[in-house]
Amino acid sequence: QVRLVESGGGLVQAGGSLRLSCVASGRTFSDYAVGWFRQAPGKERESVSAISWSGGSTFYADAVNGRFTISRDNDKNTVLLQMDSLKPEDTAVYYCAATSRKWVVALLAPSEVNFWGQGTQVTVSS
Repeated sequence: QVRLVESGGGLVQAGGSLRLSCVASGRTFSDYAVGWFRQAPGKERESVSAISWSGGSTFYADAVNGRFTISRDNDKNTVLLQMDSLKPEDTAVYYCAATSRKWVVALLAPSEVNFWGQGTQVTVSS
């Protein structure tokens, strides 16, 4: 079992930045690839970014590529999502997710996720 706790969400103006953190506890964190998802009101949950167990492979959705950066520190059981140049359309609840695979070759699908965090709200005002 892996427990994921997100933090760092909040209200920011368009063009601003936020950094989301996901701290894991339980099993060996480096055994899992991790992804970030988001879900806006009335919309399906979508994959935003993913990172392999070592941090050597990263993936981004087209909508955030070039603005978001995912990273991880396995010694601290932490995955970060640095979000820059935020837009109102980035407003959503952001979820950290872990899959029982070490390697990823693309963004995660929700069906591939074994563990979810509780989510953190990100609101970008125009």
